[in-house]
Amino acid sequence: MDNKQPSLKKSLSFISMISIASGAVIGGWLAEAPAWFEMTGAGAAFIFPILAILLIPVGLIFAELTGMLPFAGSVDVWTTNAFGHKVGFTTQWMMFLVQVVEPAMMAFIFITAAGHFFPGLDIPPMVQMFIAIGTALIWYIVSNFNIDILGKLANIFFFAMIAMSIIVSCSLYFSGHWNIANLTAVSEEGAKEGLTGGLFPMGFGGIFLAMAAFSLKFIGFEMTPSMIEETTFPRSKMWKVILSALIVPAALYLVVVIAIGGMAPYDTIAAMSMPEPELIAMYNLMPILGYIAVISGVLHAFTTLMGFWTSSARVLYGAAEMNQLPKAFSKVNKYGQPVLANTVVFLFTVFFCIFTAHSENSWVNFVYSMSNVAAGFVYFMCCLSGLVLRKKHPEWNRPYKVPCATLLSVIGMLISLWVIVGSCMMMDMGGWIAFIIFCVVGIAMYAGMSVYRKKKGIELKTFTPDDIEE
Repeated sequence: MDNKQPSLKKSLSFISMISIASGAVIGGWLAEAPAWFEMTGAGAAFIFPILAILLIPVGLIFAELTGMLPFAGSVDVWTTNAFGHKVGFTTQWMMFLVQVVEPAMMAFIFITAAGHFFPGLDIPPMVQMFIAIGTALIWYIVSNFNIDILGKLANIFFFAMIAMSIIVSCSLYFSGHWNIANLTAVSEEGAKEGLTGGLFPMGFGGIFLAMAAFSLKFIGFEMTPSMIEETTFPRSKMWKVILSALIVPAALYLVVVIAIGGMAPYDTIAAMSMPEPELIAMYNLMPILGYIAVISGVLHAFTTLMGFWTSSARVLYGAAEMNQLPKAFSKVNKYGQPVLANTVVFLFTVFFCIFTAHSENSWVNFVYSMSNVAAGFVYFMCCLSGLVLRKKHPEWNRPYKVPCATLLSVIGMLISLWVIVGSCMMMDMGGWIAFIIFCVVGIAMYAGMSVYRKKKGIELKTFTPDDIEE
């Protein structure tokens, strides 16, 4: 690596990484819960823990690869060592898609939350767009200072939102209105329309699609390796961070979904905008509980925005370190922040804010679908790379070794394929067009950089354990 310029700063503690990873995974259920109930009813509560368990093999493979090759480029470095730079850049470009769509989506959660504090407030789409862009601008400014700010904010937000979520959920459980029968019920209006009750009203097909779609709610555990160069703890402990990003959210989702589901039939909840505060208002519970629920949701969203923003910038930084992108992307300021990479993430966020504000919900849905397809691809390639590198370089030091590595790699690849297939089934033509455009842009960038490198006599870099700076 080039030691003549400032480098990424080692400022993120073990607890901070758990807060960043778990907080980013939890995301914004404040506004997403209705879609969960529409798809699977209260059965979503059980899908999340099952999904977390199924993703553990993928997470452990990520942990082993992170310990062996602890670079910000993460998935790019791993897949490049296994299959070469073209495959490495392709995987990294898909990783960028997974990460960069989240900040804009989370920025709009704040606008949804404002509706609770200011009932009847009708914010025009154009104003919503500028509020979302303003939120992104604030974080863009903060993102160019020491990453220790991210760690401290993540700790505060994560533990506060966990405590708030538990308080609200317990209040619903002991409100006197929670009834286990609601978990399997349908409202009278829904029954007249032919809807059926049950934990899984859409049957097995709904479960299959929901598990693929809900994998989006665990996107975030894969971001942790991109920050490995900025951590202060042994890389052998990364497996604990990754597992926490799967287990903690799954447990919280289980508690929250059952708490919400027991308050009303699933189709009633599916028709709500923000179930928790609306249920509190419907049963005349203490108004402060509604405010706590909304504030908790805002903290969830902001933690997600911060984590994915940082990871997106490191994805670009890592590709530049390997000379797959212009070197300017890897230049950092005196605070150890890649300013150009942060700027590009901000521009992408503005782009998504503009199109989200001028589109129907279907646009947001297909953005989620195509990011799920990309995530499945990244998971598959990393599991395959872990398998290949064990055969190709058995001599490389692995501070953390996956137990039953071959079996878990195969299981991880199968799960990744299922995520891809399920997500493809839910993506409409608009999603495919957007996905293809994103791929074409990536191909054009790689081709352009190939010409530039040839003209300037620049060689591609492949980082190995010999490049690790302890």
